[in-house]
Amino acid sequence: MIDRAGLAEFLWRRRESLQPEDVGLPRGRRRRTSGLRREEVASLCHMSTDYYARLERERGPQPSEQMIASIAQGLHLSLDERDHLFRLAGHNPPTRGATSEHISPGLLRVLDRLADTPAEIVTELGETLRQSPLGVALTGDTTGYTGPARSRGYRWFTDPATRELYAPEDHPFLSRMFVSGLRGIVTLRGPGSRAAHLADLLLTQSEEFRSLWKNHEIGIRPDASKRFVHPELGALELNCQTLLDPEQGHLLFVYTAVPGSESHDKLQLLSVIGTQALRSGNG
Repeated sequence: MIDRAGLAEFLWRRRESLQPEDVGLPRGRRRRTSGLRREEVASLCHMSTDYYARLERERGPQPSEQMIASIAQGLHLSLDERDHLFRLAGHNPPTRGATSEHISPGLLRVLDRLADTPAEIVTELGETLRQSPLGVALTGDTTGYTGPARSRGYRWFTDPATRELYAPEDHPFLSRMFVSGLRGIVTLRGPGSRAAHLADLLLTQSEEFRSLWKNHEIGIRPDASKRFVHPELGALELNCQTLLDPEQGHLLFVYTAVPGSESHDKLQLLSVIGTQALRSGNG
């Protein structure tokens, strides 16, 4: 059963404990509220202000598991706090670990401070959970895929457009890397895992994947330097730094360019192009 009073109090206390800078929002000059405003939380949770306000007032229908997951992420809850929120709402908490898509508050805080840098948070299967604005400008919005196509490795072998973002001379190596990586995850997670399901799908859909899978290569690591082909700016050579959340298995990729290089200049231009594109899309 939903604990409406407990849910309302927990949401209110959590909202009051957060400051705009904690969740990547500007503070503004005229802020009298201690903590976040309801409309700010609603925006972070991808819901209407009215819907969120009713939860804090112990009103409205029981929120779905999907809605509670969105609130937990928007409020930057820890895993223990997330599980508590689910129970207050009358639901069983989701699983933890590699199959969980709840991003830790620490990893979110790092991403929130990378507004001027291409960055993304992905699962071990290459499913994009969150991107910085410049990350979207570099690779496009990759958070909207559904089903197996959420995995970048799956799209690599089933959607030719995925390869257009990478230098053609790197394609053979990237194909081997994706297969090797998936092979390792299948071995780690077991035959009934999502990784095994992806491998089974690709074995039926891609001749290239089947050929490489037979080689049984393992341990092929991505290069620290990645060569992108942007549709407007052309070739960019970027260094990729990786931060791992060991508890959830999520990876934060941060892309930077050597100062003074042509790619660095293009990255500066990308920040302008990306900002203009985002403003145009929001208009």
